[in-house]
Amino acid sequence: MHDEDASQEAAEIARARAGDTGAFATLVRRYQDRVFGFVLRMTGAREEAMELTQDIFLKAWTALPDWRPDARLSTWLLQIARNATLDVLRRRERVGFSALDALPDVADPAPGPDAHYAGRQRQALLLEALGQIAPAHREILLLREIEDLSYADIGTALGLTEGTVKSRLARARLALLARYRPLAGGVDD
Repeated sequence: MHDEDASQEAAEIARARAGDTGAFATLVRRYQDRVFGFVLRMTGAREEAMELTQDIFLKAWTALPDWRPDARLSTWLLQIARNATLDVLRRRERVGFSALDALPDVADPAPGPDAHYAGRQRQALLLEALGQIAPAHREILLLREIEDLSYADIGTALGLTEGTVKSRLARARLALLARYRPLAGGVDD
């Protein structure tokens, strides 16, 4: 985020903390796609993710007076999203991940039909493998690889040290690879 954008966001946050619903609506518009995408990838259910995203922003509105200005708003929102999503997953007592459209299309250097098909097939296999790993592994991979959070931000969101984040991320990658290889016929890509 550029300095000008950061100062504008800081002003919007200050107004929202003072009760300005218009300023909070601006923040919701800025972050709703990111929060929704994270929740969708964790739950695999579009309707559930839409409802949960609304609940997350209601929780954020209620908790905004307690937000610490030294924390990044995006990290704080993803932490709320994480907790709410884990609650839903616990209640549901099943781990599912079937949203094949949850990730953007695989970048294809040679956009021919065969290469496009192979890329989509790899993406489908990767998503299937992602759905088979433990929720904690899936969560940390999504925060790092999809949400592009730093180790420090992941640590803040999950309440872990950076070293623990790195080691858990390494284990999550190994778990994903262990599930992906058999699906891909032993090929790593």
